[in-house]
Amino acid sequence: MAYRILIVDDSPAMRAFVRRVLELSGFDLSDCFEAGDGAEALTLLGAEWVDAILTDINMPRMDGEQFLARLAADDLLRSIPAIVISTDATHGRIARLTALGARGYVTKPFVPEELRDVLERTLGVADA
Repeated sequence: MAYRILIVDDSPAMRAFVRRVLELSGFDLSDCFEAGDGAEALTLLGAEWVDAILTDINMPRMDGEQFLARLAADDLLRSIPAIVISTDATHGRIARLTALGARGYVTKPFVPEELRDVLERTLGVADA
């Protein structure tokens, strides 16, 4: 089964990098959507369904914490697994984001296999 992924990051270069890493990792990707912050992501989610979300934390307008809180408050969107990708690996931040509903956490820098493995575990892919 091929998956639809949404990448949320304010850096176009980082979005392109994450997309490329997904392609190189061997993850079964059918569509990849991008948003520059949480507000843009919510608008996109009004029109497109995705299987998982990869989100940064530090973004303008609506940051990753605010975005996760909005996902958690929505009966439909809360079912989409969100994985945080960030340079911030402090235990307090990870605990806070997990409490908001993040189902995975990947620390930058990362290798393609790490991102693939977290996505597959989160999505319950049989071979993960």
